[in-house]
Amino acid sequence: MPSPSAFPADSREPRIAPLDAPYPEEIERMLAKWMGPIRDRDPLRLFRTLSIHGELASRMGVFGAGLLGHPRVTPREREIVIQRITARCGAEYEWGVHAKVFGENVQLNEAQLAATAHGASDDPAWSERDRLLIRLADEIHEAADLSDSLWSKLIEHWSNEELIELVVMAGWYRVISALVNTIRPELESWATRFPVRPASQSE
Repeated sequence: MPSPSAFPADSREPRIAPLDAPYPEEIERMLAKWMGPIRDRDPLRLFRTLSIHGELASRMGVFGAGLLGHPRVTPREREIVIQRITARCGAEYEWGVHAKVFGENVQLNEAQLAATAHGASDDPAWSERDRLLIRLADEIHEAADLSDSLWSKLIEHWSNEELIELVVMAGWYRVISALVNTIRPELESWATRFPVRPASQSE
């Protein structure tokens, strides 16, 4: 963890070049909307690459914005699941953007961010409640399902509505991870990098 790619590549060069400015007016508006709280930065390379398929991008944008902007779970719970699922997928691009933009704001400290990348579900960085979210992300990643034993614990803390959202969140960011792993956008210079794996966890 992070999971290695199933398809090691000779080069990690981008496979699809992102759009460059000046953008068509409708793309300009869409990118500005997507950047939200970080409009002072250039549009993300991921967003500029997705914009090549403008119709699909606009639909994905609505769904993604809904998950981030109108959650039933807390932003911190949301980010724990996102950070864990993107780390498990080895999607450093998406993990790093979320770590930088949201990590501190939702009070994920350095040890917890590192634990999303390298820690087990029982890592001491987490509370018992947090560990359930880590396990949820792990099981969705590994099995596209949740075990009965985990489900029985989850329902003690979250409503059915919240649990549906958490599962969809994990699945959505697994899709985004597959996308960035496949198109290989250049990492954003300002985003956080995966932490170095502790020597005690080296293979």
